[in-house]
Amino acid sequence: MTEAYLETIDLDLHHLMLLFGLPDQFMDGVSFTMQEDSGHFVCVFTGCGKQAKGTVPIPDSEDTRIRELHRKRACRRLCRQTFYELLRDVTGIHPPWGSMTGIRPTRLFYEALEQGLSAEDAGQHLQEVFDILPGKADLLRETVLTQQTLPRTDPRFVDVYIGIPFCTTRCTYCSFSSGEIGKGDKVGPYLEALFSEMREGAEMLAESGKVLRALYVGGGTPTALDGNAFAELMDSLMECFPGAQEYTVEAGRPDTLTEDKLRTICRHGVKRISINPQTMNDETLAVIGRAHTAAQVREAYGLARQAGIPHINMDVIAGLPGEDLAAFSHTMEEALLLHPESLTVHTLAIKRTSRLQIEKWPLPDGETASSMVDLGRETARKLGMRPYYLYRQKSMAGNLENVGYALAGHECLYNVDIMEENTDILAFGAGGISKRVFPEEGHIERQPNASNIEVYTARWREMAEKKRTLFLS
Repeated sequence: MTEAYLETIDLDLHHLMLLFGLPDQFMDGVSFTMQEDSGHFVCVFTGCGKQAKGTVPIPDSEDTRIRELHRKRACRRLCRQTFYELLRDVTGIHPPWGSMTGIRPTRLFYEALEQGLSAEDAGQHLQEVFDILPGKADLLRETVLTQQTLPRTDPRFVDVYIGIPFCTTRCTYCSFSSGEIGKGDKVGPYLEALFSEMREGAEMLAESGKVLRALYVGGGTPTALDGNAFAELMDSLMECFPGAQEYTVEAGRPDTLTEDKLRTICRHGVKRISINPQTMNDETLAVIGRAHTAAQVREAYGLARQAGIPHINMDVIAGLPGEDLAAFSHTMEEALLLHPESLTVHTLAIKRTSRLQIEKWPLPDGETASSMVDLGRETARKLGMRPYYLYRQKSMAGNLENVGYALAGHECLYNVDIMEENTDILAFGAGGISKRVFPEEGHIERQPNASNIEVYTARWREMAEKKRTLFLS
């Protein structure tokens, strides 16, 4: 039976080897057994003259499906943890997040709380079981405690995501489903398809009896649209999806913001935007293809403040090419001066299809990236912020994390919902991924839209129909 639980474990083991910088060939010298013994799963890995052994009680439940899901999860987790212990013993390396390779480590903290542990004991538990460093356990504890102060989600709630896959230029680190807007030839047909899909979604939402919680307009860069197209977008989304607790619009590129677009945002009652420099060093901005300057970031913040936007988020990236700690420190000094209501500190993730990966750009080492992330956390504290969501990606510099910080009362509900995966999401536009959550089973079903702009424009109807099947069946 354990073989069935481990059918897809090879990829997990590969990701663990990446944490330690080991090649795939390392597995050639490793032997592995997994068996059931006296109500326990027992796992043994042997290699390089070392051996690691782990055991865990076999979960049980009266519900056959839930029992199988929990047993599969326990078996796979034991396998990963035991292999991690072998790799740490062989290499002597201690990754900051220990054996965690998933993108949502807060889930494990919540699991510990559900077992009756206090927040302090839960952090200690994760250090002991997953070998994470004390600082990361503290970060998880702070994040979860902040989330527990926010308006709770509910099975009745649904979030809406609207994707605008256009940017003025493509960043060298980007692997998202977006294209350079160019002359805008694709914008009209795309928006026509998007608005049609949104209207179908509004009908679907009404039929489902769900209640809209948060709406997020992302990309790409939504404000890359010209003033008229952007106004049409805002009119359409408010017509289809009124009454959300929270509306957020990404205005990531400061060179795309105008007084007219800001007036449009305010006229529709949107109170949250993001203006994302990623760095406040002009040389780095040129290297990563941002096509704007730090001065334009400051100007955009000034325009948004004058327009009366009550919440501005700033995204920055630690580990960008050519930057050292002094360069990142300059970005943090600028953040202190601009004083956003929230600050998201990303760690650069090297995506396989990004130009940074293809062209092999030189990047800061893991120790430098770690110092940058620590400085980001210190800066957020100086701004009076607390961490409220956290996630990790594969191939991140230093095996680190992305953290969203915010002033109390300024946390983004959508960011929490999408990271914790506890709320249904209806996603519209190219690359959007709709999700339906089945909490009792610990199961999520996903329905992705086509990433390609032309394919989405031509086939939006069938994607809308698949969402209807997912949410109304």
